[in-house]
Amino acid sequence: MKDQQREGLIVTGVISILLLSWLGFFLHRSPRFPGSGVGAIFGIAAAVLMLIPLAYSIAKRSSSLHAPITSRVSMNTLLTLHIYTGLLGPLLAIIHTGHKFDSWLGITLTAVMLLVVVSGFAVRYLLTFVVHEIKEKLALLQTARGDLDNSWGVLENSPADEENRPQASILAASLASLGIDIQRSVPARQVTRIAESVADLEYSVRMHEFFKLWFGRSLKLHIILSAVFYFLLALHIVAGVQYGLRWLS
Repeated sequence: MKDQQREGLIVTGVISILLLSWLGFFLHRSPRFPGSGVGAIFGIAAAVLMLIPLAYSIAKRSSSLHAPITSRVSMNTLLTLHIYTGLLGPLLAIIHTGHKFDSWLGITLTAVMLLVVVSGFAVRYLLTFVVHEIKEKLALLQTARGDLDNSWGVLENSPADEENRPQASILAASLASLGIDIQRSVPARQVTRIAESVADLEYSVRMHEFFKLWFGRSLKLHIILSAVFYFLLALHIVAGVQYGLRWLS
């Protein structure tokens, strides 16, 4: 768990740098850099690095290639390569652009690339975090419901407290704001306090389930965006090769 938290911090830092480096477009532009020798090296390195994540996707989803690939490289290693090359490649790609976003292909390719990175982050880390939080909240909710049943049993067995059983929390809060405390007995206050905790936990679980649903959909979005990205990357490479051939001629 600590290793994953450390990995999450590293990935979050790299993504922050990636997004901030894209915003450098407003401060710096180098139109000649993408076509220069150094710029081409950054672009080729970025393209190669961004092709490596395909190995994990192929090994995970292709039944015929899964065994041959995993016999040489474990899925955990492929996933680690998938994550880090999927971050370093886009970072080099941003450098390769020189913040020159003049063509529709370059702008679309950069935008889709950043969306792939963000959606992958949501699938890998945010979804995992939400699922972990739901498990913890459900465990706390089960305990709180047990405590509520016990406290209510104590209250029911206290005849002197019959008239002091907890009222609706909204009414109790309204009267409390006026300085009127209708929860005079200790058992009644205990039931009210635990009931409010149960309600808060139930609301928290519902919210986490909502985020789990949407972060779960990020996986489909990540796959679709990745397919679009590689298609645009292929077009970009073809355009670059054609431009280079025309320049040499």
